[in-house]
Amino acid sequence: MIKIYRLIFVLVFPMLCFSQKDELLNSHTIPSALRENANAVVRWDDSYIEVKATNKMAHTNKRIVTILNSSGNSKVDAFLGYDKGVSIKKMEARIYNAHGKEIKRIKRNDFEDVSAVDGGTLYSDSRVKYLKYTPTDYPYTVLFETEVEYSYTAYIRRWMPIEGFSTSTEYSRYAFRYDPSNELNKSETNFEEFGVVNQSKPGEIHYEANNLKAIVYEAYSPNLKDITPYAMLNLKNFSYEGYVGNSNDWEGLGKWMHEQLLIGRTQVSEKTKNEIMNLVAGLDHPIDKAKVVYQYVQNNTRYISVQEGIGGIQPIDALKVDEVKYGDCKGLTNYTKALLDLVGVESYYTRVYASPNNLVDINKDFASFLGQSNHVILNLPYEGTNIWLECTSQTSPFGYNANFTDDRNVFVIRPDGGEIVRTKVYTAEENLLDTKANIVLTEEGDIEAKINLNSYGTQYGYHEGIQNRTLKDQTLHYKDYWNYISNVDILLMKYSNDKDMIRFTEDIELTAKKYASKTGDRLLLSPNFFNVLSKVPTRYRDRKLPFQIARGYHDTDEYVISIPENFEIEALQNDVLIENKFGKYSYSITKNDDHTLMFKRSFILNKGDYTKEDYENFRNFYLEVVKQDQSRIILIKKS
Repeated sequence: MIKIYRLIFVLVFPMLCFSQKDELLNSHTIPSALRENANAVVRWDDSYIEVKATNKMAHTNKRIVTILNSSGNSKVDAFLGYDKGVSIKKMEARIYNAHGKEIKRIKRNDFEDVSAVDGGTLYSDSRVKYLKYTPTDYPYTVLFETEVEYSYTAYIRRWMPIEGFSTSTEYSRYAFRYDPSNELNKSETNFEEFGVVNQSKPGEIHYEANNLKAIVYEAYSPNLKDITPYAMLNLKNFSYEGYVGNSNDWEGLGKWMHEQLLIGRTQVSEKTKNEIMNLVAGLDHPIDKAKVVYQYVQNNTRYISVQEGIGGIQPIDALKVDEVKYGDCKGLTNYTKALLDLVGVESYYTRVYASPNNLVDINKDFASFLGQSNHVILNLPYEGTNIWLECTSQTSPFGYNANFTDDRNVFVIRPDGGEIVRTKVYTAEENLLDTKANIVLTEEGDIEAKINLNSYGTQYGYHEGIQNRTLKDQTLHYKDYWNYISNVDILLMKYSNDKDMIRFTEDIELTAKKYASKTGDRLLLSPNFFNVLSKVPTRYRDRKLPFQIARGYHDTDEYVISIPENFEIEALQNDVLIENKFGKYSYSITKNDDHTLMFKRSFILNKGDYTKEDYENFRNFYLEVVKQDQSRIILIKKS
C-alpha cells in the first residue's frame, strides 16, 4: 500500500503542481484576503515523508512562497542542514518576478555551503546549504524543491502551516507514511479552529490546510504554535546512528539515552583529574565543590554554536572537550558532569527549549525531546530542590538560569530513566530592581545625584552586562536609560557583581541642567527622577489574541531630595495606590523637613496568561502608572 501511494504521489503531485504553475508563481493571483496583514504568502507547501526502514527515512518537499516586502525575506526558508546522517539528494530553487516570469535558477551546487559551526573542528561534518539572494524588486516568488534522506528515524519533521506572524498560507499539505505495526505518537493542536482536514489512518498521516489568513503580532502575544495548528509525530520504535530506541514514555526514553548515548563519555585526562581534586581539597559540602568545578569550566573552556537539528544529539566525549577546551552545549554540559562525577557531586544531563522571550515547554504528554528542545543544561538535585547550571556561559553565576531556561518543563536524563521537571520560577519579588538616590536641586532647576541600583533575578541579567562594555558605551547606556532627562553628564560609574548573592550593584553620579522647569518664582519638579515608566502597551480597537506576561518583576525606588534653602513646598501630590490582578503600584512624596523630601515608589507586574478581553484593563493600568510617574510637584521661592 505504501509503495502504491508513493507511486501515486510521484505521478500525480507534479501534474497538480505544474498545472497550477502559472497561477501559483504569479503574485497577482494571490487572494486579497491572504494579502491582508501579510509580509509573505506561502502559496504551496507540500511535504511527503516516508519511513523506508528502521534506519532510513526520506523527505520530499515542494514549497512556493511569495515575498511581498522586505519584512518577509526571512520566510524564503531556502536552506538545508546536513551531516553524516543527512544526505541531500535534490536541492533547487527558482525565483520569479511579480508576473511569474523566471529570473533566476539556483541548482544544488550553486547554493552557498558553509560550516554550521561557529569555530572549532569537532563538528566539521555539520554544514548548511542556503540560498543567497538579494531581491531588487517586490513582490517576488521562490520555488524551492528538496529531497533529503535520513539514516535515522528518531526525529520527524513537525507540521506548522502558519509559519509565523504576518505570514498567510494558501495551501499546505503534510503526508507521512510508516509501517502501522510500528506504533506512532501524535500531538495535534488547534486543528478544528482553523479548519484543518485530517484524513489520517493507520500507517498514513495526512493533513491539509487552506487559506489561512495572516495573524498580526500583538503586544504580549503568546507563542504562535500554541494558538495555531501544530502537529508533532514520532515513532515509538526508532533508530539513531545505529542505536534502536523506544519512546513509549519519558522514563524509558531517558534510560535509553543514558545507556546508548551518554554512558562511557565522561572520562577526562589524568592532568585534569589532578587539577580538579586539588581545587576541591578540603571542601566537604557538595555545593561548594560544584561551585569550584563550575568556575573551572567557565575559566578553561569556550562555547561554540552548532545549528540545532544537525550535529547529532550525542555529546562529544568529555576527553575530547578536555583536550581542545571548547564544545557546544551538549559537549560542555557533559564535560561539566564528568568533572562533578570526579568530586562525587550528583548531576544529570538535561534537554530544554531555551528562549529569552517566550517560555517554551516540553510537552509532557508527547515523549520525544527532538524538536521540543534546542539546548542542554545540567541538573543538580540538592535537598529536595533543583539547581540548574548553564554550562555554555563564561560569566553566569552558579545556579542562575533566568531569562533563558527558567520556568519551563525540561527533560532530565538519569541512569534509571527520564523525567519531566520544571525549572526555577523567578517570582516578581525575586526579579527586583531597587533604586536609591540622593539628589540635590538648585534654584535654577539643575540637579546633582548619587544613584545606587541593585538588581536581582531576571533584572540582574538585564543589568550586569554593562560592566563589560567600553567606557564610552557605558556612558551612552545611562544617557539612553534616562533618556527623558536632558543635558545629563555622567561623572562616575562603579560596579559590583556579587555572584554568590546574584546581585549586581551600580553606583552612578551625574548632573543634569534644567531638570526642573522654572516659571517665575516657581519650580515644577517631577520627583520620580530615575524610574519613569513612559511606554504604554499598544492600543487595539479589536484585539484578536490573548496575551501573556511571561515574567513578573518588582521595582522599588526611594529618593532623598534636597531642595534649595530659599524655596518651600507649595503643593505635594497625594499618595497613590493602584492594585489589580495585573500588579500593584504605590507612590508617595512626603516632607522630611523644610529642605528635604522623601519620594517612594513601588511597581509590581504579575506574570500570567490573560484573555483578549482583559487587555484594555491591562493597558488602562499602565496608563495610570505612566500618568502618576510623570506627575509633578511645585516649589515656590520664599517671599
